[in-house]
Amino acid sequence: MSSEISKINWNCKLTWKKSTSNTAWCLLGCSIGDFGTIFFFQLSNIAFPTLGIMILAIINGLLTSISLETIILIRQNFKLKNAVRTALGMSFISMVSMEISMNLTDFIFTGGAVLNWYIVPVMLLVGFITPLPYNYYKLKKYNISCH
Repeated sequence: MSSEISKINWNCKLTWKKSTSNTAWCLLGCSIGDFGTIFFFQLSNIAFPTLGIMILAIINGLLTSISLETIILIRQNFKLKNAVRTALGMSFISMVSMEISMNLTDFIFTGGAVLNWYIVPVMLLVGFITPLPYNYYKLKKYNISCH
């Protein structure tokens, strides 16, 4: 795999632009479910373990991201089954890395499952940067994307 990576042209502005756009859409989907879950528990004061909230936030982030990407693909005339398969196949590793990095950032800065004015932008930045090279690589290698 390292020889494959070294053969990729990492200087293509068009691919960086497309992978940046794809990553932003993925981040939007992941953030809705992730932040929504954390915000719900923050507002409701339900006694639930921090790790449990974070795991639930990751799962919900993955589900909302897959849903958003599936809707985007259906609007591009994909059949539902193919849209779900494509969203899962091309983006799942990206989404998981994004979710883990966002929640790890939250944990490092706040102790976990806390949203405030200074942590959200940091979480979004880390969540965006983490999968970006992978998304670029996938675009270069397969020349296909979800968006």
